[in-house]
Amino acid sequence: MKLRHLFALSCSMLLAAGAHAEIYKRVDNDGHVTYSSTPIKGGKKLHLEPLPTMAPPGKGDASDFRVNSETQSRRDNARRKILEDELASEQKALDDARVRLKEGQDTPEVYKTPSGQTFRNVAKYDEKVNALQEEVSSHEKNVEALKTELSNLK
Repeated sequence: MKLRHLFALSCSMLLAAGAHAEIYKRVDNDGHVTYSSTPIKGGKKLHLEPLPTMAPPGKGDASDFRVNSETQSRRDNARRKILEDELASEQKALDDARVRLKEGQDTPEVYKTPSGQTFRNVAKYDEKVNALQEEVSSHEKNVEALKTELSNLK
């Protein structure tokens, strides 16, 4: 098995050596150019640099990526309009959530026994009110974030 590996390795090394051959160039009296991998009479050995394996990084100027002020102004106005619309809808959702919270706090959870007695279900009431408070808190955070984003616009 080792002999096979050694044979395959030596064959690949011989093939690789052929790929790194010297190149000779000769121009005759008529201007015909001849390239050869063996030395030829009147030919010169070429010294070529290897081709880069990776493309060089782009050297773009920052001004290449700028847009004109009119286009930027339109983009800013469109962004402002979108943010204002989102703020209005989020404010409405916050108001609705506050109304639902108030209603939830005003209506306790009760249940009746088969005999007709009524009892308050405090655990269910607390769970409902906590969920409504979290919803209000979430909308408040969204409103604040949108206001901050609007204030950051130029």
